[in-house]
Order: sequence, then C-alpha cells, then structure tokens
Amino acid sequence: MDELRELLTKYALQNAIFYEGKANPGAVMGKVMAAEPELKRRAKEVSALVREIVSEINKMSLEEQKRMLEEMAPELMERKKKEKSHELPELKNAENGVVMRMAPYPSGPLHIGNARMAILNDEYVKRYGGKLFLVYDDTIGSSEKLPDLEAYDLIADGLKWLGIEYHDVFYKSDRIELFYEWAERLIELDGAYVCECSAEELRYNREHGIECEHRHQSVEENMEKWKRMLAGDYEEGKAILRIKTDMKHPNPAFRDRVLFRISKREHPRVGKKYHVWPLLEFSWAVDDHTLGMTHVLRGKDLVMEDLMEQYLWKLFGIEGPEFIHYGMLRIKEAKLSKSKSSKEVKSGEFSGWDDPRTWSLQSLKRRGIRPDAIRSFILSFGLSQSDIEVPAENLYAENRKLIDASTPRRMFVPDPVKIKVKRAPDMKEIELANHPKEGLGTRKIRVGNEIWVSGEDFKAHRGKEIRLKDLFNVMLEEEAEFTSIPNKDIPRIQWVSDPVDVEVVMVDGSVKKGLGEHSLLDLKPDDMVQFERFGFVRIDEVKENMVRAYYAHP
Repeated sequence: MDELRELLTKYALQNAIFYEGKANPGAVMGKVMAAEPELKRRAKEVSALVREIVSEINKMSLEEQKRMLEEMAPELMERKKKEKSHELPELKNAENGVVMRMAPYPSGPLHIGNARMAILNDEYVKRYGGKLFLVYDDTIGSSEKLPDLEAYDLIADGLKWLGIEYHDVFYKSDRIELFYEWAERLIELDGAYVCECSAEELRYNREHGIECEHRHQSVEENMEKWKRMLAGDYEEGKAILRIKTDMKHPNPAFRDRVLFRISKREHPRVGKKYHVWPLLEFSWAVDDHTLGMTHVLRGKDLVMEDLMEQYLWKLFGIEGPEFIHYGMLRIKEAKLSKSKSSKEVKSGEFSGWDDPRTWSLQSLKRRGIRPDAIRSFILSFGLSQSDIEVPAENLYAENRKLIDASTPRRMFVPDPVKIKVKRAPDMKEIELANHPKEGLGTRKIRVGNEIWVSGEDFKAHRGKEIRLKDLFNVMLEEEAEFTSIPNKDIPRIQWVSDPVDVEVVMVDGSVKKGLGEHSLLDLKPDDMVQFERFGFVRIDEVKENMVRAYYAHP
C-alpha cells in the first residue's frame, strides 16, 4: 500500500504542477492506469485513494508541490512533448508492390496544394516498391480552360525540386485514338448513345429523371452518329456521347453522364488533330486499367468519378484499382487559383510563375522554402479525408527547423532614418558573431558617426535611451547623444553603418526597401540569411552596392 500511495502521489503532484496547482482525479487515474495496467483489477480501490491524495495535494501551494515532486521524482518535473506520428496508413493489397499515378492538368505549375497529391503518391511507392507514373491529364474537357504548353515543363520542374521519383511519363493527348476504340466498344455493348439534346434539355431531363429520345437509338444508329462526330459533321454543343446508367438514380449527377464532347479549339501539343475529347471519368476508366494502376489517390471531391469508373469497368468486364481519398488542404493566407494566377502572370501584374503571390512550387523555391519542409508539412496531416485549413505558419515552422541552426544573421533596417551620434567612441570596426550558436564564424562591421535605424524604431523610441544592438547606448534623435557602452536593460534596435541598398520582395508581392550591412555583398544568390527582427530571406541578386532578396517567413 505504501508503494501504491507513493506512485499515486507522484502522478498527482505532476498533474498539479502542470495545471497551476490543481490536480484532476480523472487525469491522475488515467495516467496511473496507462503506466501500471495491472492496477485495473483494483480500479475501485485505486480510484478512492487517488481522490484522497488529490484532495491533500490541492491544499498545498504550487511551490510546496514542486519541492515535494523534486524530492520524490525529479524526472517528472518536465512535461514530455508528444512526437506527432507522420506515418501514413497501410494500403490494402499492396504487399506485392504498387502502380500509382499523378495526374496534373497542365494549366500552370503545381502549387502548394497540389504538392499533397505528389508527395503522398511518392511516399507510398517508396514504401511498397513499384512504379509511379506522371500522366498529364491534358484533354480538352471544358470550354473554360486549355492546357498551357509552358505548364508541362513547369510541372516536371516542380516535381524534380520536390524530390518526386516517377518512372514514366504519359500524355492523355497522345492516347485519344485509344479512347475512341474503347468508346466504340461501349457503343457496341449498347452502353452509350449519341445525344443531340441542347444543354438546357439535358439538364432538365437529368434533374427530372426523363429519358430523352436519343437514348433509344439502335447500336447502329449510335455508331453512325459517333462516326459523324469524329468526322467533324457536328458543331460544338450539337452532339455528345452519353453513358446509359439509370435515369431514376437517386443522384441526378450519376444519370447518363457525358463521356465525350466536341471542342474544335487548338490543343497546344496536338493542334487540331482531334475535336472529340473524353471527359475525366472515361479517360481514367480506360487508363487506370490499361496502364495497370493498383491504387489511385485522389481528392474526396472525385467520389462521383470513382463510381463512374467502376460502372464502366463493370460494363467492360474488366477490373481497376482501389481508390483512396483525402480531403482538401488549404493555407489561410494562400489564394490558390491557377486560372486567376495565369491571367495575372500573362498580363504582367505578376512577375512570373515564381511571383510569391502564386504560391506555386517555383515561388516557394524562390522564397527559400525547402522541399523537405514541404514534405514534412504535407505528411503531418496524414491521409485525412477531412478538409484542412491551416495558417502558413505551419509550413514556416517546418522550414525553420531545417534552416535556423545554419542560417547566418545580418542587420537590415527598412525605411531607414539617418542619425549622427555625438561624442561616440572611436570604434571604426567591430566583430560580430554570424549566429548565436558557436561555429558559424564572425564578420567585421565598419562603424562611423553616421548610422541608420529603421523608420519604425526611430518613431517608437525617439527621445529615449536605446541600445544600438551589440554597439553602444544613445539618446535617440537625428542628432543622437552617446550615453554609455555597457549593455543595459533598455530597448535594443537594429542599425547599419557603411550600408548597401536592399530590396526585399514580400509574400504579397510588395517590395520593402531599406539598408543592410555591407557584408551582404559577400553573399551569392540562393544563400539564406536572417535579417534580425525582420525574418528569413533568400538572396536573389547581388550587384554593386545593392542586394535583392525574397522574404521566406518570420
């Protein structure tokens, strides 16, 4: 009993000091049972003793509780941080390897949201072995957007930077003849028909479960009209190929969906070679089978497409892969729209696809975000089907873990104000550490009577005694008065002397101008530095007496 009382007292004291001196009997009971499972058979007895001990401990002061636990079990004084598991769930039927795919639509580069698709596929293929395909989903499925020729290379460039290893590349636009063959097989099975209804009629009939007159055409008549579609006899919107499902299906979206439609616009890769294009679910029903997919990871918004693929496989008498879904990942500060970004890139409002406002992988690379940080960020959410919205700080925290210990510090003052220091000691030069941690060396800073501080600091501390960080103390005015050298408990602000011009491109595309210390000229593009009290930046350009950088994060 004495041993049991001692055990319960230790856990009660720990719980109390973690929660401002008030232990919770239920929490203590849970901790004890987790640590000593054999006590579960004595749960009633232990519970009564826990309540008694907690009552006694809660009468003590927090300091008394701490002293007592320090004597009994000092190892329990600090709260242990729980390590989050980034382990993805197992895939069913994957023991013999997997074949998986990434299927980007090439309307622009991959952005931070698309990275989830790429990284999850990459992780699973590396875990189980097998193959990962990059399949450009570049059919013309809608009238709103076309594939962009530049996007193919931008996507491949982003995947390479992320460290995604894929084993083959396919283009849907090269597989159109194959889709036509499968479409004719479906017509021959009396599983599809050519519909000439207007968009308004089609919509009305589907909503009300009405079969249109074209649904009852013979196989021969449907094949003849299909051939006319391929020959170009129909204009856009005048004929479509629809699948036969159940026009009374409870979900109107499943009723006789469109499989092919006509578009006579020019495709950036194949020109005007084709003008009848498959929609997503048909092309993937064919490709997921013919390319040998075993598992398909896709957003949960594509569940209807899953059902249609499975319906098609059943009609064809073939099998397809298993579907695994995940929810949408949003970053609060990021507005992810490729079509909107494309307009702004092409209009010149954005400097290019690596403009920070696009949140493309190219833009994150230019800002100095590491691909390993993106991978850790993505994997931290696992394979949850819940839609997730998180602050950008979650991504930045992962990047800081990778760069903080090796990134040198430098001084930068935005919107600078020049001050002259009267009666300053004749220092001429000081030596500063590159990082609070030893081992990253030092650099020398030239010091003159003219010093620049940030406009914000000057406004906030004017007329007060402040410390120019690592230098000396002054009464802050345009004509500042030197006061002393020893470090004092007063505000510390950044400063530069013998400065160089600095421009920092911010996340919102604005440019913050200021002055930086002269040693910045020794850096080269892609170097990372931390501007103290400003944030981490990636050096983008260094030229005579001028440095341009991109803001990464705080």
